[in-house]
Amino acid sequence: MSPGQTIEVERLSATEGSSVELDKVLCIADGDNVTLGAPTVEGAKVIATSQGEAKGDKIVVFRYKPKVRYSIKTGHRQLHTRLVIDKIVGPGMATEEPMKKPRRRKGVTKDGT
Repeated sequence: MSPGQTIEVERLSATEGSSVELDKVLCIADGDNVTLGAPTVEGAKVIATSQGEAKGDKIVVFRYKPKVRYSIKTGHRQLHTRLVIDKIVGPGMATEEPMKKPRRRKGVTKDGT
């Protein structure tokens, strides 16, 4: 994640436009500095703004038993909360200073080839 990025998470009880603080951070990468948690990074948090709720893709569940004429088709759409990342605070950093966006090197794609 980086500041300004939009993500979808499991449904949270946050109203649209409210601030959300995620304190269970597994890994922080700032350029060449990588901090891994065991299991989480102490003192790190992500501050985001809620953009409301949205439904995910439909999952079709089809139950079928051969030779007994039994079939049931149902669907499900999970509710998600859309968040916009405002800032990422690393351990020991002041809350006012957001982390820098990672630099993209020319000629290198996301998968490293």
